[in-house]
Amino acid sequence: MRFQDRVAFITGGASGLGAAAARRFAAEGARVVIADINAEGAERVADELPDAFAVTVDTSEAASVEQGIADAMQRYGRIDVIFNNAGIDGKQQPLHEMDVENWERVRKINGDGVFYVLKYGIEAMLRGGGGSIVNTSSTTGLAAQENISPYTFSKAGIVGLTRSAAIEYAARNIRVNAVAPTVVLTPLVENFIDTAPDPAQMRQRMESFNPKPGLPTPDDVAGVVAFLASDDAAWITGHTIPVDGGYVAR
Repeated sequence: MRFQDRVAFITGGASGLGAAAARRFAAEGARVVIADINAEGAERVADELPDAFAVTVDTSEAASVEQGIADAMQRYGRIDVIFNNAGIDGKQQPLHEMDVENWERVRKINGDGVFYVLKYGIEAMLRGGGGSIVNTSSTTGLAAQENISPYTFSKAGIVGLTRSAAIEYAARNIRVNAVAPTVVLTPLVENFIDTAPDPAQMRQRMESFNPKPGLPTPDDVAGVVAFLASDDAAWITGHTIPVDGGYVAR
């Protein structure tokens, strides 16, 4: 029960990594705020948990993030943990053919949105005496891949922003780290495999993507997030932890 009497604020909490993290924090005693643009999905996850509520937040809009943080503070009076997780992947296109609208959309959600959550979340944490923040980057932020330049740009930016925030607030009892997952076996990825022309071949290809065979699940990533947010990681700040079966070690 590492998070007993603590409040965790999770963006992108309606599904995937966010929902898995919400369940993990709740299982370890946290009161949980599920923040997502998908109001119905956020409510559904919140209803599963013993002490949680949902807020509708569009992380690409500063005012929406500010209001979501304010709602959490009004409900619980504090925020101890933030999982800054909301993001999108965008289209896959060569850089010179990249749709400018796609670039701006990915940058706004994955870049600006992460900044807004840090800005307003840190303000709240400073009023409460500190806390721990975990941002979601990606292996793509550490080792580039083809045809996803906006995503690569945004996820690499999160690595740098994590470092900046960590050193700015270390003396004020706020730790800031990031996770960098490889492809995770979410329902979306399962559907991608199942609808491929040759599902068996696609599954084999994806499961051999990393040196460690197979793919991590959302729960695997949630375990690392919970560790980084907990007092077990009290002396870890400013770092991006790959959850990748050795992918970026090659």
